[in-house]
Amino acid sequence: MTAGLLEFDWRAPPGVRAAFTTRLGGVSAAPWDSFNLGAHVGDDPAAVAANRKRLGEILALPGEPAWLEQVHGTAVSDLDAASPLRTADGAITRQRGRVAVIMVADCLPVLFAARDGTRIGAAHAGWRGLAAGVLEETVRALGVPAADVVAWLGPAILQPNFEVGEDVRAAFVAHDAGTAQFFVSNARGRWQADLVGIARRRLGALGVGEVSGGEWCTFADRDRFFSHRRDGKGGRMAALIWRA
Repeated sequence: MTAGLLEFDWRAPPGVRAAFTTRLGGVSAAPWDSFNLGAHVGDDPAAVAANRKRLGEILALPGEPAWLEQVHGTAVSDLDAASPLRTADGAITRQRGRVAVIMVADCLPVLFAARDGTRIGAAHAGWRGLAAGVLEETVRALGVPAADVVAWLGPAILQPNFEVGEDVRAAFVAHDAGTAQFFVSNARGRWQADLVGIARRRLGALGVGEVSGGEWCTFADRDRFFSHRRDGKGGRMAALIWRA
């Protein structure tokens, strides 16, 4: 295993490459220690630049990742456009050499690929974006039938550690009453939310039948992952996908 990368097994289509970074193996000082890739979290810009350079080297990336300004929305950037959106929470491409990337530190990163490997995408699915439809918008933007799409769910805050209020539960249940099963009441009169379960349900409703991953908790694994909920100030990890 390469230092700084999560080891995972995803049966990605031929010619599709994917990676997820950990907090290990970079140069940033605490509290961004050490492989922080976020340029918007207060870290030394020189350290972020060095970490991004290292990322390109260890993955032998074909180009600079298309870093987005993520706003917990549903906009999807077409990286093949003449002027791709920079403020977006999803990205898609049909071209080799373009690297889609999502940064996270508790929100759910989702990577997509057409089964024939010709189209790929990535989505940033925090609870707001998930509720608003960022997964649906990203699959739509891929432009292939959902049944021809495979998906991978990366590390995120899992249900035992994700306490939310009634407003979050209501945002999902209003759209789909069946999502109530993914909220468990706790002793504080609030809810433990299962982002991964909700994402799987919504992808299934679209017709995306092959979904893997979703077993890593950013909050629980302090050694490997940044967690905004746990630490407040800290770094960001990245989920990347590209066509080789």
